[in-house]
Amino acid sequence: MTEPGDGDAPADLQLTSAEWSMWQAFRNGSTCDLHIGDPARDDPHGQHLWGPERRVRARVVALLLLDGPPPQPGRVSALKITGAYITDTLDVAGGTIKPFVELRDCRFEAEVVLPESRFTTLRLVNCAIPRVEAARLHTEGDLHLPRCVVHSGIRLTDAHIGTDLMLNQTVVHKDRQGRSVMADGMTVAQDLQAEMMESYGELSLRGATIGVSLSLRGSRLSNPFGRRALNAPQLTVERTLYLTAAGLANSPFSSSATPPYGIAHTPSRGTRMQRFECEGGMRLDDGRFGDAVDFEHARFIMESDQELSLRRIQTPELRFLGERPQRGRVVLSGARVVNLVDKSASWPGLGGLWMAGFAYETLIPRGHFPLSLRLQWVAAATPEYAPEPYEMLATSLRSTGEDAGAREVLLAKQRRRRETLPLAAKAWGFLQDWTVAYGYRPGRAAVWMAILWAIGTIYFSMSPPPPLKPDEAPPWNPYLYALDLLLPVIDLNQGAAWKPGGGAQWAAAILILAGWVLATTVAAGASRLLRRQ
Repeated sequence: MTEPGDGDAPADLQLTSAEWSMWQAFRNGSTCDLHIGDPARDDPHGQHLWGPERRVRARVVALLLLDGPPPQPGRVSALKITGAYITDTLDVAGGTIKPFVELRDCRFEAEVVLPESRFTTLRLVNCAIPRVEAARLHTEGDLHLPRCVVHSGIRLTDAHIGTDLMLNQTVVHKDRQGRSVMADGMTVAQDLQAEMMESYGELSLRGATIGVSLSLRGSRLSNPFGRRALNAPQLTVERTLYLTAAGLANSPFSSSATPPYGIAHTPSRGTRMQRFECEGGMRLDDGRFGDAVDFEHARFIMESDQELSLRRIQTPELRFLGERPQRGRVVLSGARVVNLVDKSASWPGLGGLWMAGFAYETLIPRGHFPLSLRLQWVAAATPEYAPEPYEMLATSLRSTGEDAGAREVLLAKQRRRRETLPLAAKAWGFLQDWTVAYGYRPGRAAVWMAILWAIGTIYFSMSPPPPLKPDEAPPWNPYLYALDLLLPVIDLNQGAAWKPGGGAQWAAAILILAGWVLATTVAAGASRLLRRQ
């Protein structure tokens, strides 16, 4: 431990030249650069060995962070190292680190141990790290790990990041539990950016809270070792979750510059893009997203038993605009959204979509998405008949003034329901459909009524029935007689005055029965329509 006011290192430390340079740079707030000038040999992820001239002991780094010497007059102490090989385990668990910390292009011999420690700002940029153990880490400012390669996972369980968490272009491999990033219960006050990230294992964000936006643009999540590549139930994002493409040409990521601190914009037209890709299941159940969940250009590669699970999520806008999954399921059961922005080519086929209880208010299709395809979308989500998806679609169409489309949807629902009925009810359903389309096309009743009236008029004109009471019978009128038989409630004083026999009796019975069928089906359809409205 150093004495107050003493800027020299304890003699028993026996600093190497690299460590002495780091010590002096710390006091000046300047950068200790241990690069040798050869890009291939300076690459921390390369195969070249780094000699003793670049090695600094983790205990010296920890001493500077926890109880370092005072700064030079007029300077602010900071640990800024470039191109160092840090030997042994860097362990500052439970410590309070006040200086600014930035390590670039460094190699770590062993894991970085930071549980329950407190930093102002911590930046590890383009470093090779065996593992980062940082449960309950607390930072007042940023935590940056861009372009790092972490060989055995990152643990940030219950960590609190004061501003931004940066994982852009980071490559993370799984730990012994199969997880690449373990960040359950983590809180990030502003943005979590993990753009162009590569994750090999489960990325776990269960119960995490993001104060602004969560961006996984252009990232590749792969977990062939388990069911899910992203496991984030009860995730809260105050603004938008981006699972979209990232631009490659003329992007901040195409150079060696540190990735930007703000959210990147959607790639412009003509820009070469790297889409977001998820190999394995994804779970976002019970998530809350303040602005939107965006899947534009996303690709999901799943096995038959894996899911893109969006059960009970709540968001003002869901943009389902990715590539159609070839296997697995998309589950929207119980989800609540205001705007559903989608493409017909993005949804899976029969048996690949579940959306019982899925509620939305407005449909905003991208590209060609006619009502016929929308009905196929509902049918794909209901291998077994369920009324809710049809009723939700009809409600959405009616709210935007598309009453004719809403009636078509409800008619499709009745036809689908008919398939589940016993034979007698199915026959009655076919009759209702054939005559007046379950009441959703009432104009058909008028057409059938006119046809039957004309046929009845012609028949009874050629074969008038005798009067029941010759002295009391009204003047014979085949038009009124046929109409009186057809109308089941209205009495025109014609049907009871005549006594048809033989074929005329059968004709009269057919007209009476047809009139009742037409009236019943129209009344049933009208009552259903009134209930919906």
